[in-house]
Amino acid sequence: MKKVLLAVMLIGFVMTGFSMNIVETAVSAGSFNTLVAAVQAAGLVDALSGEGPFTVFAPTDEAFAKLPEGTVEALLNDIPTLTRILTYHVVAGKYLSTDVVKLDSVKTLEGSEIQIKIMDGKVYVDNAMVSAVDIETSNGVIHVIDSVILPPERETRTIAEIAVEAGSFNTLVAALQAAGLVEALMGEGPFTVFAPTDEAFAKLPEGAIEGLLNDIPVLTNILLYHVVPGYYLAADVLKAGLLPTLFSDMTLKVDTSNGARIQGSGIIATDILAANGVIHVIDTVIIPNDDMCD
Repeated sequence: MKKVLLAVMLIGFVMTGFSMNIVETAVSAGSFNTLVAAVQAAGLVDALSGEGPFTVFAPTDEAFAKLPEGTVEALLNDIPTLTRILTYHVVAGKYLSTDVVKLDSVKTLEGSEIQIKIMDGKVYVDNAMVSAVDIETSNGVIHVIDSVILPPERETRTIAEIAVEAGSFNTLVAALQAAGLVEALMGEGPFTVFAPTDEAFAKLPEGAIEGLLNDIPVLTNILLYHVVPGYYLAADVLKAGLLPTLFSDMTLKVDTSNGARIQGSGIIATDILAANGVIHVIDTVIIPNDDMCD
């Protein structure tokens, strides 16, 4: 019976989908009533009726019914959380099923990435199985999923706060404090920081750290050379080749010929997410040449 209903639903989509936008298509289907109500409550109707294109992984009414009792009602009274969840189901751009299966993950409008995997011939986005695909609309495409997917909990600490609490960046924190950069790295950003550990600073010649702490202009330049404006996850870093820094117009070179390295420093941990950016841990302090520091 479910297969018959699904077939009927898909026929209806094929007949009407291209002339209607994503929201109109969902409304006409009759199987996304909860999703439509949520989109209306969150004030996202106009956005999802816009030009796009968008790819929507759309949970059915049955998918919403799987949530614990009272969850839907609670979400309808918590618009910020509801909005995060809904935008986690939406991807900018049009990804047909043939595109989706080629991806390991894709970034959502919420800002986080959903994971894509194929198991036993079935496609999953996070923990939800894709039950129908390629429902094309005038402003994108809908793929139907059998569960509501939830974005990861958002980190509320800033880059500076994470570095302080980690316990392995004491020298870096002391340097940031001396250079008066702590407040900047608690700002909105986003920033990508290549953070040397205490062990990385310990590799410097004897007396170098003390010398830098007494030469604030040079110290500031070195620290800014470790900060990239923008949000670069590890995958983005590896694709970049060169990354701009906050130190003048200087760039950092990415090298993958012998492991992942940035300007000669080994990248030993990645994707430590912060409220205002991301931290990648490196094993050596990156020092600009003398002319650059002047």
